[in-house]
Order: sequence, then structure tokens, then C-alpha cells
Amino acid sequence: MKTLDPGVARVLKRLHYPREVILTCVRWYVAYPLSLRHLEEMMAERGIAVDHSTVHRWAIKLLPVLEKAFRRCKRVVGKSGRMDETYVKIRGEWKYLYRAVDKEGNTVDFLLRARRNKAAAQRYFEKSIQQNGVPETVTIDKSGANLAALHAVNAERDTLIKIRQVKYLNNVIEQDHRAIERIIRPMLGFKDFRCARVILSGIEINGMNASHP
Repeated sequence: MKTLDPGVARVLKRLHYPREVILTCVRWYVAYPLSLRHLEEMMAERGIAVDHSTVHRWAIKLLPVLEKAFRRCKRVVGKSGRMDETYVKIRGEWKYLYRAVDKEGNTVDFLLRARRNKAAAQRYFEKSIQQNGVPETVTIDKSGANLAALHAVNAERDTLIKIRQVKYLNNVIEQDHRAIERIIRPMLGFKDFRCARVILSGIEINGMNASHP
């Protein structure tokens, strides 16, 4: 059996349930378009009694440490990125998930923000650069906020990031948004920002892991 990351193992030990069941439920929740009640029913069919609220609690506790473990061994992505944002409903209001993929379709990084503006886009770029290094080229749509954010990032650098604003080149990231939207649709929105951030991070990390077997 593959050795678990120590941080993941500590969280699993505190949850007092067979780790195979916990890991299976959490992975299915972020990998497939399933609601928590779907998972409760699927476990019941296998003779395992798990309340849907328990699965949610497992996900909130486990996904942050899984993300940390994954990022320590995350593979290098390409130097040409396509960046865009998609909408996520939290407590009935639209929030914004900033995301980018490289030209091969691999997820570069992601960031959930309450507002869609220059500051939010700049924070995404700063996080992405810190985690993945400086890209050579970033393609965006006609968003003025994203363009202003990239100019602000370039103002702090000696070697400038090349900026392209070409709508059709961003088709790959728009297609990738649909994969995220398909998984969160059965969740029927998020109750608070923190839970949304944790669950969306889990979905993104699972997608990254699936693309790098």
C-alpha cells in the first residue's frame, strides 16, 4: 500500500473511521458529479453506514492537507498559460474562481475570490508565480482587469511576461471550466466561502492529479 503523507495520516487518525472509506468518499465527492446524499446512498448499498454530513466534515478536514501534500510534489507545468475566471455561487451570490491551464490543458493554478477586479486577478498571478514560477506567455480574453493585473505584475519584473489577448486561444480554459462546473452542479451551491474554497481546491487538485498519473 502506498505510504500516506504524515499530515494526511494524522487527520485520518483523528476521524476514527476506516481510512479506505474516508478516502474513497472524499475522492468521489471531488472527482464526480455527486451530491453528499448520493454518496450516503452509495455507501449504504455497500453496507457502510455514513451520514452525508459526516462525508462533508471529512472533506473539509482532509482536503486542505491533501492539497498541501500534492503541491509538494506537483509536476512542472508549461510556460505558456491561458487564464480566465468562472462563476461560483456561494450563499446565493456569484463569486469568481480564477484559473489557468497551460497549452497542453494541464491546470497551472487556481484562486477563489469574492470580487472580479484587478486586485483579485493580480493576487491570482502572484500566487501562481510563487507556486509554479514565471510564465513566458499568458493568454487572456478582453478583460481590462486581467490586463491591468498583468501590467502591474510586469512592472515589478525585469523580464516581462508576454501578454496575448486573443479570444479563440482561450477556448481550452473555457472548456476546462465546464469540467469544474459539471462536478459542482449537484452540490447546488455552497453555504459559505471557506467551504467553497476547500471543496473547489479539492476538485482542482484531483483534476491535476488525474492528468499526471
